[in-house]
Amino acid sequence: MSDPVLLCYCTCPDAASAQTLADALVGESLAACVSGLPAISSTYRWHGKVITDSEVLLLIKTTESRFAALKERVLALHPYEVPELIAVPVTQGHAAYLDWVRTSVS
Repeated sequence: MSDPVLLCYCTCPDAASAQTLADALVGESLAACVSGLPAISSTYRWHGKVITDSEVLLLIKTTESRFAALKERVLALHPYEVPELIAVPVTQGHAAYLDWVRTSVS
């Protein structure tokens, strides 16, 4: 069975930290591609207060076998105390693209 592809979501406080993270993950073959969506609005509870901030959302394409190393790197580089990192399995997609993801991170 081939290595399952994952789509990971990670928010960053600004474009600079998002780009640093994207460069490291792709440069170290932990992700095949990282797409950044600027200026999303996030509302969350932190230390008992409801906060709304502008953030950059990263869409990170990787595989299940690379996720543990990717997570370790995100936690080492991310400026947040508790960074968002959520991995969702890709159950369908363009086969050639999914093969490219697997090849890029292997």
